[in-house]
Amino acid sequence: MTPRAILLGLLGTAFVCGSSYINDRILQQTYLVGNNMPVFVYGGLILFAVCINPLFKRKALTGREIAVILTLTLATCCIPGSGFLRTFTNSLVLPHHYNRIEPGWKEKGVIDLAPKQMLADVTQNEDEVLNGFLQGMGSTGNHISLGDIPWYGWVKTFAFWIPVVLTLWLALMALALVFHRQWSEHEHLPYPVAEFANSLLPNVGKATMPLARNRLFWIGAGLVFAIHLNNCLCQWFPQYLIPVPVRFNLTALARLFPVFVRGGGARLLAPVAYFSVIGLTYFLPSDVAFSVGIGPFLWAIVAGIFTMYGVSLNGAVEGGGYMGLKIKTFMLFGSNLGLFFAILYLGRHYYLSALKRAVGMKSSEPVEQSAVTALRVALVLLVLFVVQLVLAGLDWQLAVLYTCILVMFFIMISRVMAETGLFYIQPYYFPCVILWGACGAGALGLKQLLIMLLLCGVLVVDPRESIMPFMSTSLKLLDLREASLSKATKLSVIAVAFGLLVALPLTIYFQYDRGCALSDGWASSSVPKMPFENIVSVEQRLSVQGKLEQAESLSGWARFGALSPNGPCMVGMVAGLVLVLAFAGARLRFNWWPLHPILFVVWATEPQWRLCGAFLMGWFLKAMVTKYGGARTYQRLKPLMFGLIAGEVLGALFPSLIGAIYFICTGDVPPRFWVLPG
Repeated sequence: MTPRAILLGLLGTAFVCGSSYINDRILQQTYLVGNNMPVFVYGGLILFAVCINPLFKRKALTGREIAVILTLTLATCCIPGSGFLRTFTNSLVLPHHYNRIEPGWKEKGVIDLAPKQMLADVTQNEDEVLNGFLQGMGSTGNHISLGDIPWYGWVKTFAFWIPVVLTLWLALMALALVFHRQWSEHEHLPYPVAEFANSLLPNVGKATMPLARNRLFWIGAGLVFAIHLNNCLCQWFPQYLIPVPVRFNLTALARLFPVFVRGGGARLLAPVAYFSVIGLTYFLPSDVAFSVGIGPFLWAIVAGIFTMYGVSLNGAVEGGGYMGLKIKTFMLFGSNLGLFFAILYLGRHYYLSALKRAVGMKSSEPVEQSAVTALRVALVLLVLFVVQLVLAGLDWQLAVLYTCILVMFFIMISRVMAETGLFYIQPYYFPCVILWGACGAGALGLKQLLIMLLLCGVLVVDPRESIMPFMSTSLKLLDLREASLSKATKLSVIAVAFGLLVALPLTIYFQYDRGCALSDGWASSSVPKMPFENIVSVEQRLSVQGKLEQAESLSGWARFGALSPNGPCMVGMVAGLVLVLAFAGARLRFNWWPLHPILFVVWATEPQWRLCGAFLMGWFLKAMVTKYGGARTYQRLKPLMFGLIAGEVLGALFPSLIGAIYFICTGDVPPRFWVLPG
């Protein structure tokens, strides 16, 4: 942990947190973070390893130092983008705007149901706090200063939300340290993203990475980079260049499979060759790669069959939108719950020993002191998190249940990435929705449900960039480089606090200077409206049923005496749980069993519907190599696969750099170009 490594890590943190809003919202290029394999971090790593570090020769950074730099930078990648700040400020202030224009909101008084500290205060000066945020207070050539921002409208809500968010993040960082040893050394998960990063680091006593002299690496990287650079230039000069297609249009086949199409499968017949996914898939066990690739196709068939009988697995059965009650949501929750139980069972001896030592008991199995300390910290922070939710107005029983589901949510994201390399993940179930479906709106009441919906709108609405998978990847990389995990985790805590201090003021500054990015309909319209639109729907339903007064009078344990679970959703949850446990048992029982139960965790999620074609391409490529080339050829082609990943990362990074230079020189927004899903 050298001073220069720490300093460079904090500089990387400052750049990611300071420039993401400009690139993502203003220039609208491929997100600098965007997922759990951020192009800025890994693209910057490639450029540094190839072009900069070798110049320093004897004073070059070691592989261990670069791993520390990556750890500090990655820890803060959850802050500036979709995982947090893309929607955070919008969720706190824009509900006041929609309260003025949405029919029924004022009539039902839904804004008044929200605890005051959970929303920005617009009562002192609505024109500055709300309208200034919407329309912008600056103009071309006349930008505002930080002092012009109406901070008085944000002080109370930041004083509530920032401690809640930091408490959760720090608890998840500690839990990543607890789970790491079991996953890495006992279960030998592949961690393909960490393996890719490790391949770019120099060996001991060297200044250049070993791949720098491998011809296959440069062939793969050069080919993919050339394709993306050409396609980017086609956006600038469409009259001179011809794009290289990376999407295969097979939708004409849809007419042959009507059931498949009824389940939404037509879009799966236009797969995109994401080269980074193909490269990562090469390093996965074949059953895992095939399962996550075939999953969306199986879901489309299942959903299509149910549609024929009048049952919609994808449609809302209560409420609406992203956070409505859907059978699909509960099937995914049941699948995640089943796999979570299986994970705990596999590591039961290690986890139980760690827990015993964390509470001061003796255990027969040795556990690293760092994991024991991390578990103690996590338990204390999670108790504090529950207390914070109770102070916000949530019953303590619901706060405990909410926290348990939330923790499982992030653990499963980390597990999926470590086991499959799926760096773009949205589990598509939320603690508020699960408790709503399991308890019933009549048992929860409007205020309790709204508090949980608002919490989900900030904490998990778009978890494609989450701190726990970032930390899990970093811990594996640090392990490979024999660095101290506990010291790196402590430094990451400092980096997260520093990154938040950089990103939050800059984000809110740009929003008040230029106006919030209304072009981003998801962040500026969908997310701020979700909680309140669902509350309006629930209020109308309870009023018609004559249960509204009773629901509002319940509290504490009395809520559990009025449970009214949603039947179809509960059936879906049980189905997901049974499918995972059955497939897990079959996989342990039969050596020939071809499918991994992780299939059911991702088969109905949006990211996997976009990436499944590339997973199948990678699986097929590996199958052909191992069948006709054998183990030796498989090993020889690994640098080529690393090259495919590197080429795509650079192909996403360079257009952003070119666009930034163009914007600085001309003041005009460059043509939009995305490589990875946005």
